[in-house]
Amino acid sequence: MVEKVELQGEVCALILRHELSVEGVNFFTTSDNPFQLGILQHRQGTEIKPHIHRDSTRTIKSAQEVLHIEYGKVEANFYNQRGEKIGSSILNTGDTILLISGGHGFRILEEAKILEIKQGPYYGVKEDKKCLDVT
Repeated sequence: MVEKVELQGEVCALILRHELSVEGVNFFTTSDNPFQLGILQHRQGTEIKPHIHRDSTRTIKSAQEVLHIEYGKVEANFYNQRGEKIGSSILNTGDTILLISGGHGFRILEEAKILEIKQGPYYGVKEDKKCLDVT
């Protein structure tokens, strides 16, 4: 199952639940999204041709990040630009979330190990993050 978190028609996050099962190559982001998220699920014996990725210049205006819950239980909270909470979702072992836009914060409900993947380079908290006064 794929869940969308939306604010005024804009997708803020995509959640891929651990039980999601698809055949082949499936991407859940639009081709123009600066971070591509998909699932490759293949039968035994499938071969993916050896390849390289060509160098190309890309302009990225907004940072996005992917979190994969290796184990545990995490509450993801979503906020608009004014710090108003617009929703929340519980993430469990095996779930993956792509944070696309808007604000977000987390509360660890059970001990958790989380894999984070985001665009770099990283310039530090002062340069990369703006903390919200949440309501």
